Amino acid sequence: MTAPDGRTLPPALVIGAAITAAVLAMAALSLVWTPHPVTGVSIAERLQPPSATYPLGTDQLGRDMLSMLMIGARTSIAVALVAVGIGIGLGVPLGLAAAATRGSLLDEIIMRGNDLIFAFPSLVIAILITARYGPSATNAILAIGIFNIPVFARVARGGALSLWTLDYVLAARASGKGRVRISAEHILPNILNLLIVQATIQFSLGILAEAALSYVGLGAQPPVPSWGRMLAEAQTMIYGNPSLAILPGLAIVLMVLGLNLLGDGLRDALDPRLRRRRA
Repeated sequence: MTAPDGRTLPPALVIGAAITAAVLAMAALSLVWTPHPVTGVSIAERLQPPSATYPLGTDQLGRDMLSMLMIGARTSIAVALVAVGIGIGLGVPLGLAAAATRGSLLDEIIMRGNDLIFAFPSLVIAILITARYGPSATNAILAIGIFNIPVFARVARGGALSLWTLDYVLAARASGKGRVRISAEHILPNILNLLIVQATIQFSLGILAEAALSYVGLGAQPPVPSWGRMLAEAQTMIYGNPSLAILPGLAIVLMVLGLNLLGDGLRDALDPRLRRRRA
C-alpha cells in the first residue's frame, strides 16, 4: 500500500491501522446498537453455545458475549483515550517548559516530580485513589492519566532539548521571540512525530492497565461491561467454558497488538532517518 505522495507504507502501519480501526468501529457501533442488552440476567439462557441468536454464546448469567465484548471495547478505549489525553495535556507543556529552562530550578522541580510519580506504578496509584474515593472508571482514568504525565513530559523534554541548539531556533531567539512562543511555534510542531508514536504506545498500555484494574475490581463497576472484569468473572468457569476467558483475552491481545503495530508503523513512516535507511 502506498501513501498519497507515492511512498510505500510500512506493513506494520497498514496491519496495525486495520486492526485498530476494526476494534474502534466495534466500540463505536456499541454506542447505538448491540445484538442484546447486557444489563439483564437470564439464567434460563446461561452458558449457551454459539448460535444464530448468540453468535459467541452467553456467559454464566445469560448475557450475550458479543454484546459484552462490544461494550467492553467501548469502556476500555474510553478509559485509555481520556487517560492518554490527560498525559498529553499536562505532560507535554511540562516537558516543553523544562526544556526551555534547562538547568533552572523549574526544570529540576519538573523532572524530580516526574521521578516521584514514576516511583508509584499506576496500579498502586489506583489503589491509593480508590481507597479514598472508591473504585470506578473515573478513578481508573485518573490513576492511568497521572502515570502518563511524566511519560509525555520526558518525551517532550528529550525531543525539545535536541532542537533548542539548532540554527532556526537560535534565529528565532535573536529575532526577539520568547521561550513560550518558540516552544509553541518551532519546537512543538517538530516533536509531534515523537508524541504521536508515544501516544499510540501509551494507548495500548492504557488498555492493559484498564483491564488489570478492572480485573482486581478497581476499574469500571457493574453493570458496565469491561474486558478485565469479564476475565475475572470467567475464572470459576475456566475449565467448563474456557471461551468465557478466551474471548475477552483475545480482544485485549488484538487491541494491544494493533496499537503496537500502529505505533511501530508510524515511527517508521514519520522518522526521516528510517525512511532513508529503507530507501
